[in-house]
Amino acid sequence: MTSTVPDLSSAELELAVTGPVFCAGDPGLDTEVAPFTTTHTPAPAVVVGATCPADVAATVRWAAERGLSVAVQATGHGLTSALTGAVLVTTSRLDEVTVDPVARTARVGAGVRWRAVIDAAAPHGLAPLSGSSSHVGAVGYTLGGGLGPLARRHGFAADHVRSAEIVTGDGEIRTVDAVSDPELFWALRGGKGSFGVVTALEFDLVPVARLYGGGVFFPGSATRDLLHAYREWAPTLPEETTTSIAVLRLPPDPALPEPLRGQTVVHLRVAHLGDAAEGAALVAPMRAVAPALLDALGEMPFGAVDAIHMDPTDPMPTYDRGTLLRELTAETVDALLSAAGPEVEVPLVLAELRHLGGAVGRAPAVPNAVVGRDAAFSFWVLGPMFPPVAAVVPAVVDAVVASLAPWSTGHSLLNFAGAVTGAQVAALWDETDRRRLLAVKRRVDPAGLFTHGHVVG
Repeated sequence: MTSTVPDLSSAELELAVTGPVFCAGDPGLDTEVAPFTTTHTPAPAVVVGATCPADVAATVRWAAERGLSVAVQATGHGLTSALTGAVLVTTSRLDEVTVDPVARTARVGAGVRWRAVIDAAAPHGLAPLSGSSSHVGAVGYTLGGGLGPLARRHGFAADHVRSAEIVTGDGEIRTVDAVSDPELFWALRGGKGSFGVVTALEFDLVPVARLYGGGVFFPGSATRDLLHAYREWAPTLPEETTTSIAVLRLPPDPALPEPLRGQTVVHLRVAHLGDAAEGAALVAPMRAVAPALLDALGEMPFGAVDAIHMDPTDPMPTYDRGTLLRELTAETVDALLSAAGPEVEVPLVLAELRHLGGAVGRAPAVPNAVVGRDAAFSFWVLGPMFPPVAAVVPAVVDAVVASLAPWSTGHSLLNFAGAVTGAQVAALWDETDRRRLLAVKRRVDPAGLFTHGHVVG
């Protein structure tokens, strides 16, 4: 992008916004841009800590006048580059959470994490379609699709969005829904940050107060038996049950329970919308495969949903990739074991299978651009980017994904795409949907301001 407008100092931007403005070397900059995924160190040209949609609009206009790209960051979970030279909008101050218990909806600002939504909805016996970690930002997660512990019963989080407040490339604040701008509304829900900076979402809540769930850790020595049992067991489950299974290589961290420290283990995760007796009966075939190292399954309030996956909460550098599987056969499992099983010396943290189907596989009442409805399972693999293994982790992760190519749909869920090129992101959609997304992109961002992260175009 080439600017034809004389450059002005950031002083003009400081006058146009109410939030703080940071440039290189300013006190507080490192804290402002600190991401959860620390593989990259953000190095934007200018950072604006937005306090309202008007701040975002002013920032977008300022950047557009100078031919600068615009990026947005809430928690930094999805950071895929250093954002070099960009104008970064941080949204942590957009922390509005409003629950309407009668309409069963929530309105949340772009900086809100799922924990705040969960806690606001719980007193009303309601729950959001949040992800495996309540530490993640609600808006970015939802715009990328959003596959959580209730997915097989209720679908993707994006399926339940009612409206979005967005600042588009012209610096205008718009509220869009299925009536006011059906094409942009379709594209936003699944197309993530390609079309502007979303400053707030309104979405449905579901009547879930309690569930039967948690996780069971098994010894790595039982990985083969467990994965083969899982591929036969998962497809028999009702839609009320959402599960995943992961091979974890855990560090010798004193914070971990003693049986898990420094071990390779298999973690079965379960969320069942039913009573404890019914849930226990459903899980019994997997519990019978091998003795558990730690069994934490039981009835729980939805507010304890983090206990299902037990995702880490400390920032770390990682490299990850995902793919979607049209089927999980005995040969698929054997290929996965050969590439990432416990007998293989590989610098990985996690290799995970998530069972799809159910509501995930059905089109929502208001269609959207979410990909992956034709898949049976999602696979995701993640490695640590610490020296000295950082030099080899990308190749190892890519090789594990490649080993499953014979069973892959050729696509991945957008939020689980990981380290992919722009062309690979565009290839997630079929030709018809890709053309439709690009048409929306050209209309609302003709100058191509929004180019960071997993974006179309």
